[in-house]
Amino acid sequence: MQSTESSPKLAVVILNWNGKHYLEQFLPFVLTSTYTNMVVYVADNASTDGSADWVASQYPSIKIIRNPSNQGFAGGYNMALKHVEEEFMVLLNSDIEVSPGWIEPIMNMFMESPDIIAIQPKILDYKNKQSFEYAGAAGGWIDRFGYPFSKGRIFDVLEKDEHQYDKSAPIFWASGASLFIRHSAFDAVGGFDGYFFAHQEEIDLCWRLQLAGHQIMSCPASIIYHIGGGTLAKNNPKKIYLNFRNNLIMLWKNLEGIDAVMTVGFRFLLDAISAWKNLLSGQSYFFTAVVKAHFGFFIWLLAGQKKSIFPSKRIAKPAGRYMGSVVWQHFVKGKNRFSEIVENCS
Repeated sequence: MQSTESSPKLAVVILNWNGKHYLEQFLPFVLTSTYTNMVVYVADNASTDGSADWVASQYPSIKIIRNPSNQGFAGGYNMALKHVEEEFMVLLNSDIEVSPGWIEPIMNMFMESPDIIAIQPKILDYKNKQSFEYAGAAGGWIDRFGYPFSKGRIFDVLEKDEHQYDKSAPIFWASGASLFIRHSAFDAVGGFDGYFFAHQEEIDLCWRLQLAGHQIMSCPASIIYHIGGGTLAKNNPKKIYLNFRNNLIMLWKNLEGIDAVMTVGFRFLLDAISAWKNLLSGQSYFFTAVVKAHFGFFIWLLAGQKKSIFPSKRIAKPAGRYMGSVVWQHFVKGKNRFSEIVENCS
């Protein structure tokens, strides 16, 4: 595909919340992308650091969307994308350095197959560019009990990128750090679940997309570099709370009947083991966050379901779901690489 005005127009939508320092550092890379038929948006989540005004003054060609309040990643994008007209979009974190030709391989994939709805590039660590990055690596998977992992990342273990996952393939979820998606499909399934606020909303979205019969793909020919943890640090209690609560909600929504009950019940047990292990290691904040997350799930179950988005259809079986336990494989059997756990991977 040539990067000309005849190519499909792409909206690059960067959600910002008090991230002026990241915009200063990384916007120039976005604007020097070799794909010319694109429009760049900065969607500001009611920042107080003057970042939206700074973008408007420094880059008048960038379109500014000002959300009236901070509704997190999920709600923020839901509000912002109502102002985006383009069919093809990439939801891009502000703490990402893109390579010049990062867009073309993905737009080629979209053009080659109308069944492909969402695509993720290869995500490497900005601070160690030979290593995969936590938030998606070379494409997201999920195990039988709802634990997300990636090609190149098992829990906190990150693999070195040795081109072992360079073949484009179906995946379960595409990272919200750089999510290429068709606007019409995003709208058709209801967008992100705003109840999530932040964390795991892209996994839930991709699950609903797949249940509706659509395909999610990795595109390792496109490479970006992600800092990660720019809004909430890894051990922040709020992040722990949201990850554990949202994972339970996601399982309950997207699984059916006895499968949902059994899976969520077993996750409560696994979560309790993790919480007690951390408490005995002196990390009481982790224990408290998990307990609050479990109460948060019950609050949602009793009073919050009407605020959530459930699958619109259930006509397909999702790809990228490992029907074993990644917890067992990693913590008991000592397997640290995706290829050791998922056989015949690409």
